Amino acid sequence: MKLIVGLGNPGSRYERTRHNAGFMVIDKLTNALGISLRAGKGEYAIGDGNHAGERVWLMKPTTYMNNSGMAVREVVQFHKLALQDILIICDDAALPVGKIRLRKSGSDGGQNGLKSVIFHLNSDQFPRLRVGIANDLMQKMDLADFVLSRFDASEIDTLHEMTEHAKNAALEFIQTGDIELCMNKYNSNKNND
Repeated sequence: MKLIVGLGNPGSRYERTRHNAGFMVIDKLTNALGISLRAGKGEYAIGDGNHAGERVWLMKPTTYMNNSGMAVREVVQFHKLALQDILIICDDAALPVGKIRLRKSGSDGGQNGLKSVIFHLNSDQFPRLRVGIANDLMQKMDLADFVLSRFDASEIDTLHEMTEHAKNAALEFIQTGDIELCMNKYNSNKNND
């Protein structure tokens, strides 16, 4: 069983903002797998299905970004999931739009949702998929304002390609459970150079 979590902020005010890149990838996964999300027993939306013979849960915390870890911990504990069977998908202001980066474990890199997940799971030993949101405007704006801004029209095609690439990486992770294989394949992919 795998749990794929997209981080973001709930509500129409935050739809399509840079900080909701994780939600965008979950939306692509729900479409690809025919999974509908519904309100969970806590502060999250969740749905389950199968991919390549593997049961998978897709989840969006409905807490705000900075409290995402509470909802993730609740689902991880309820389903008794091993940390290596979780994939957290979040935005990354250190990566340009169009790039993704898979990691087996590690720090939060300044991403507050990831920081919350690490805190509430009491570990950083879980896979994560970072989705690039940086552009030239980032240098001219406060970071908090930047991550809550929407993607520019000129970035939409690149955003679509990037979230499609991230969706494919997540599907591979669900199928193989091998984060190292996924890292080798998707971190060095020509679409990511």
